[in-house]
Amino acid sequence: MAAVIIQQTDKPQFFISLDAPLSRTNAPLNGFAYDTLAAGPLDRQPPTVCEDTESGRLADGEARTLYYREPVIAEKTKMQDKYQKLKQPPWLKNSHGESRRVGVELEINGLDLDVLAGSVAQILGLDIETKGRYERLLKGDSDGDWLVELDFDLLKRLGREPRSSDSFGGQLEETSEDILAWAAESLVPHEVVSPPLPLARLGEVEELITQLRERGAKGTSDRATNAFGMQFNPELPSLEPRLITACLKAFLCLYDWLYVRADINFTRRVTSYVDPFPTNYVKKVIAADYWPDLSTLIDDYLADNPTRNRALDMLPLFMFLDEDRVRSGADDTLIKARPTFHYRLPDCEIDKPEWGLYVSWNDWVEVERLAADEARLQRCCASYLQYLNSPLKRIFSNWATTVENRWLDQ
Repeated sequence: MAAVIIQQTDKPQFFISLDAPLSRTNAPLNGFAYDTLAAGPLDRQPPTVCEDTESGRLADGEARTLYYREPVIAEKTKMQDKYQKLKQPPWLKNSHGESRRVGVELEINGLDLDVLAGSVAQILGLDIETKGRYERLLKGDSDGDWLVELDFDLLKRLGREPRSSDSFGGQLEETSEDILAWAAESLVPHEVVSPPLPLARLGEVEELITQLRERGAKGTSDRATNAFGMQFNPELPSLEPRLITACLKAFLCLYDWLYVRADINFTRRVTSYVDPFPTNYVKKVIAADYWPDLSTLIDDYLADNPTRNRALDMLPLFMFLDEDRVRSGADDTLIKARPTFHYRLPDCEIDKPEWGLYVSWNDWVEVERLAADEARLQRCCASYLQYLNSPLKRIFSNWATTVENRWLDQ
């Protein structure tokens, strides 16, 4: 291309090129699609040349104009705009100096297990391995295996066992499993679980969400019974008790705001999946002098929260740090040890075009930014504690609005 010229007008930007084709076509340029039109002499002030080659500038009276058209923006560029909305957390490295990682879990329906697994594998360039009748392992990602499964532990266990209809008992077991699977189809989501991904790969998850939406994936709002969520597992930048406590304080301070922002589906609100933390526990943690050692931090948590059903589930982290202590205080075999927070609050609205990973991820980043700014965190904790201790403030003011107006990273 001899020259590319960009001029700002009352229309969107347009580009002019010496060697644009004479025929009308959609030509990709800078990630967008354009109309290519022949043009006569320029009857306006010559624009500025932004890119030039040895061929020189545009000859007088010769130009082709590429007018930007909104309906034909390339999908890739639209997704790049969404990727740019993903905020950076304050800590980019883990305790080993490597890029922090984030696991993402999406609960969806609308596609059967094999179609969903095949779609994810095709989009990401992975190979499918059958783990059981209700689980598919996707291999080939350098960061680890992806999992596509029916989110029902009993059926997954049954699905790993061979089926036999040679005896009456085998036929009965097979029929019982089929009935259970049929009943689960309308109530239990399929889950797409990523491996721990470097922060730089979150944009790929956005692209995956978009392509699964186009293939028919449905989320929380599709049915009244869809108590479907999206979950993050952000790796901690440090396992020091003070940092963990700071993040927990920040989450408790921002919880009301996060809850309003998440606009939780009614079905998930009336279940126990994302119960709030008890008020007395909140008051204890946000107190100015609450900076416990690890054992005390875990013991205090278990005393009031011996359950995975919290919007921010700390049990996987605490299990990773002190398994015996957690096992003695929480009787739940499903707790999986990992050096991450387990953020469970957001719905999965994958069928909504305006929804994406960035919506809830950016809200989570506000938690980390508050935790990283200890002076702001201490002031916010003091203000929230005053709010919780004042019946009048709780009646006549709204803490979520106060957070929005005063305590975010503006």
